Amino acid sequence: MKSVLIVALGGAMGSVLRYLLSAWALQHSVGWRFPVGTFAVNVLGCALVGVLAGLLVKHHVFSPEVRLFLFTGLAGGFTTFSAFGLETFNLIRRDEVLIAGSYVVSSVVIGLVVLWLGFSLVSARG
Repeated sequence: MKSVLIVALGGAMGSVLRYLLSAWALQHSVGWRFPVGTFAVNVLGCALVGVLAGLLVKHHVFSPEVRLFLFTGLAGGFTTFSAFGLETFNLIRRDEVLIAGSYVVSSVVIGLVVLWLGFSLVSARG
């Protein structure tokens, strides 16, 4: 139960940070067609997870509870794209480039297809 609360606290904080950054980006990109808010969140989330993962590998500075809070909670609430990026990066680091490529392509393509299917099922006129 303690782990769930740690993740929930980090997730809540990450979600609020995502909202604030997206709102700020939206205010500063009025009229843009590019989704700058989501882009900024994804890039910043990947940068954050990269720095944290680097510190973890080099210095072993985080306890299991802190890792849960930072990676699963905070970063996960901020953007799951950072987890996707870290998983892909770790596959590449292990020289599993084919698996990394198939993970990226299948995640994007299948994700978009099932999004379209779900949208179509619910919004269909019947």
